[in-house]
Amino acid sequence: MERLISLSVSEMRNGLLQKDFSAVELTQAHLQRIRKTNEEFNSFISICEDAALAQAAAAETVLAAEQGASPALTGIPVAIKDLLLTKGIETTCASKILTGFIPPYDCTAVAKLKEAGAVIIGKTNLDEFAMGSSNEYSAYGPVRNPWNKSCVPGGSSGGSAVAVCLGQSPLSLGTDTGGSIRQPASLTGVCGMKPTYGRVSRYGAVAYASSLDQIGGFARSIEDLALLIRTISGKDPNDSTSMEVDVPDYLAEVRTASKTQLQGLRIGVPKEYFIPGMQEEVEKSCLASLDVFRHLGAEIVEISLPHTEYALAAYYIITPAEASSNLARYDGVRYGFRSQDHDSLAEMFERTRAQGFGAEVKRRIMIGSYVLSAGYYDAYYLKAQQVRTLIINDFKQAFANHCDVILTPVSPTTAFKIGEKADSPLTMYLADIFTVPINLAGLPGLSLPCGLDSAGLPVGIQLVGPPFAEPRLFIAAAAFAREVAFDSRKMALS
Repeated sequence: MERLISLSVSEMRNGLLQKDFSAVELTQAHLQRIRKTNEEFNSFISICEDAALAQAAAAETVLAAEQGASPALTGIPVAIKDLLLTKGIETTCASKILTGFIPPYDCTAVAKLKEAGAVIIGKTNLDEFAMGSSNEYSAYGPVRNPWNKSCVPGGSSGGSAVAVCLGQSPLSLGTDTGGSIRQPASLTGVCGMKPTYGRVSRYGAVAYASSLDQIGGFARSIEDLALLIRTISGKDPNDSTSMEVDVPDYLAEVRTASKTQLQGLRIGVPKEYFIPGMQEEVEKSCLASLDVFRHLGAEIVEISLPHTEYALAAYYIITPAEASSNLARYDGVRYGFRSQDHDSLAEMFERTRAQGFGAEVKRRIMIGSYVLSAGYYDAYYLKAQQVRTLIINDFKQAFANHCDVILTPVSPTTAFKIGEKADSPLTMYLADIFTVPINLAGLPGLSLPCGLDSAGLPVGIQLVGPPFAEPRLFIAAAAFAREVAFDSRKMALS
């Protein structure tokens, strides 16, 4: 059964249709892999064994009745970041303050996966309330990188990335507010996408920074990722920010794509993304990737995104501000953890939040409250929003006048050691330097592996497109992946 965990989703689908194995056997293989590896890597907070096996049994009935006409993910296991609501399954956001919270409904993205026949195999670990870049800030302990257990997997969706990397699940959902899908995808050698803001409903995703949060996912191949993103995309009346736009069949476009589609594709390389202090091997791998695209017929052009240097500062004003508002609801009254050590209502609020939130969440709440306070709003929050507009305009001008796709590094370094940056928040925040501008601009971003550094750790590149240009990114990424042939199944096979 171990071979089942290394198959692509299309191979799993074919095997199920040809009755080489059953949906229950496929689910059992992944559950067995989780049991074997989760204690070591800590990627899952909750494992939904009984529910998953029941869903798999139901999938077998659907497959038997509908066969090839059954939904595309029928019987395929999927892991869910524990920031997304799952009906009847505890959702903790990796925080003590939500201990015992059982949502009464599913996040829209999860509901879409269920409609497509997917088997929900468990809830994955993350930085508490998605606030982190290493998956060390979790009430349930850090997640470890399969390529080197002493290293972080990236965050905040580290558990979802590791679940796919290890073969615990072929697909997983994550969220991305400033790089929380793309960075862990890069650091664990898998593929990850943050779609255009508004492409995927945020309904049922516990809010961190509402104007930047976006649901996306992880897979070991571009084809599998294309299928996953297609499944969860679309207008949702429950989310006023979701857009009424057509959702192309990304998988079909990837499968029918040819090398000639990259002929004349203009790939912009922003000079502001190759900076002093960047790990030399990361820079070399990204530059080598440009040679691959050049070989495939793309035109490489240098561009400038002049306000990039202000993106990190703007992001770390806007996101804490929105977080301080969004997290005000956790007061011990309505759901989750409540401190029992109090003599008054005010004391209960105070002690519940003090005991329930971790240090990084408290830090961001305090920063956010400060920048929104009287006398500081114009100087910080308003100014940050003005900078955000300048960053959006940089990208607009680049796509309008110079390029079709932008290529950048995902992270300035490969995976760093657990604890290496934990005592220096500013150093940790710098890990997001190449990803946060894309969230500020609301653009689609795709991370895919391009090689290894001298320590054997994965390096990733980031492809960025104009709004709703996901097909363009998938086609370019698929052509690159076929040429490079990086084996994202390595950890699943080990």
